[in-house]
Amino acid sequence: MKILFPVDGSAFTKKALAFLVTHENMCGSDDELVVINVQPTIPHRVQRMVGATTVREYHNDEATKVLKPIERFLAKHKLNFRASWVTGLPANEILKFAAKEKAHMIVMGTHGHGLIGRAVMGSVAQRVLAEATIPVLLVK
Repeated sequence: MKILFPVDGSAFTKKALAFLVTHENMCGSDDELVVINVQPTIPHRVQRMVGATTVREYHNDEATKVLKPIERFLAKHKLNFRASWVTGLPANEILKFAAKEKAHMIVMGTHGHGLIGRAVMGSVAQRVLAEATIPVLLVK
């Protein structure tokens, strides 16, 4: 099974990661974990001021801060994984990446906002859950 694992470096990501490594039936030796970090897009006027190279380096540095600890943790647990990052709106990019990778499932941490919190501020996890065409496991 190929699992897409969106990460943002939060405590909620760490809970979902702990869930995955303690459930070997989800991430066994025959399974593949595809880790993705979505970096927010920098406004075009800022990109023009600082230059495309600076923006790319910034995104790479920020993604590395999130991905490196996760990569070390997964390697330590001998899980089969790949990690990458993209820029854009998180829910959009997660859904596009899942389709591109032909993932069988998305596993992600959720902040666990209640009904009012979701109504007021929206939720990446809620949008992914609503629009995904594959199973989504939310770890709270």
